[in-house]
Amino acid sequence: MARRKKKVMRTPKAARRAARKRRSGVSERRKKEFTYRGLTVEELKALPMFAPDDDPDALSVEAIMPARARRSMSRGYAAGIENGGANIEEEHFINRLRENPGKKVKTHCRSLYILPEMVGRTIGVHDGRSFKMVEILPEMIGHALGEYASTRRSVTHTGPGVGATRSSKHVALK
Repeated sequence: MARRKKKVMRTPKAARRAARKRRSGVSERRKKEFTYRGLTVEELKALPMFAPDDDPDALSVEAIMPARARRSMSRGYAAGIENGGANIEEEHFINRLRENPGKKVKTHCRSLYILPEMVGRTIGVHDGRSFKMVEILPEMIGHALGEYASTRRSVTHTGPGVGATRSSKHVALK
């Protein structure tokens, strides 16, 4: 015995909407591709880290970062690479990240800004006690690593202990 398909009762508005959808050919919503300042993730990864000395106005990762990240980059790993190590921890972390493309890399450097080459990687960020594994998404570019590994936890208190209140003084101890 074959089952019949039930007819779905629609409101006139829903029927018009379904007909419009069939006419337009739209079957499902497409996810909008992520862009950072008008550039896709692939274009960002292809950019050089710093602009060349002969053309300081050239497009680079440093040039499209927010002002605070640009300042940190110019004083941090840019100065470290050129001047023999102004910030050695950041430089070592980026080198480890480039040398181990498939592995998880840990760091204590919470102030390091997320670069396009870090997208898709899992980075262990120290929170003061342990390493929190953070999956780097394109939306995180330009933010500090420490923003994604909270250093504080919410405390959940239990009830009062034995002897803490007058009524609990006469309770037999276990």
